[in-house]
Amino acid sequence: MRQNQHIKYTFNTINIVYYRRLIMINSDDFHTIKDLKFNPQKLQKALEQVLNIKNYDTAGGITNFGAICLNQIPGDSNSTVGNNARGIYWTKPDHTGKEATRDKLIDEKAYTEFVKDFEHTYFKEVYEKLSKKFTLGRVRILLKQPRSTLSWHRDPEPRLHIPIITNPGCMMVIENVAKHLPADGSVYVTNNLKYHNAFNGGEENRVHLVACLPDYKFN
Repeated sequence: MRQNQHIKYTFNTINIVYYRRLIMINSDDFHTIKDLKFNPQKLQKALEQVLNIKNYDTAGGITNFGAICLNQIPGDSNSTVGNNARGIYWTKPDHTGKEATRDKLIDEKAYTEFVKDFEHTYFKEVYEKLSKKFTLGRVRILLKQPRSTLSWHRDPEPRLHIPIITNPGCMMVIENVAKHLPADGSVYVTNNLKYHNAFNGGEENRVHLVACLPDYKFN
């Protein structure tokens, strides 16, 4: 009897240790940039200013998707609209589990010019500070409407997030780990190379500033 109890205890201990290691590994898919933080009120004010100038692009009417590009390919305003506002990703859309490619490949490093219409906003300062620390691709304001979710998918590169508007029902999920990213001015990098999604379970919009980071490496 004691032997069986010992075996059961040992087995449970192994399971707990394995689970903790699993969580630790997956938690590494969320990085907080500790030496960088922005003013939450100024971010929200800048969002209002941008929305007075431009509406969200739905990449041709895609449900529950909205984006505004803050930078572009120099001299090419078309690089911020339509499919360029979304870009390539991979998903497993049905019961077969087979991976499918969606949308078009984007040359992220070509997006080096901040959109002139937004230069008077706080986002210009944010962009300049981020540019000094990271190699940036597209920098977008991304909208996730209430009670909506993205597809289960993976992207070509990691993504930087600065939450602007959020609520407790908003989560970023990478594989089997879900995290809420507060809108307190913090800067996060998420490992979008892995399968993930984001959902808004609240009753107000979720809005993040999201930058593609083509050179960022996760261990």
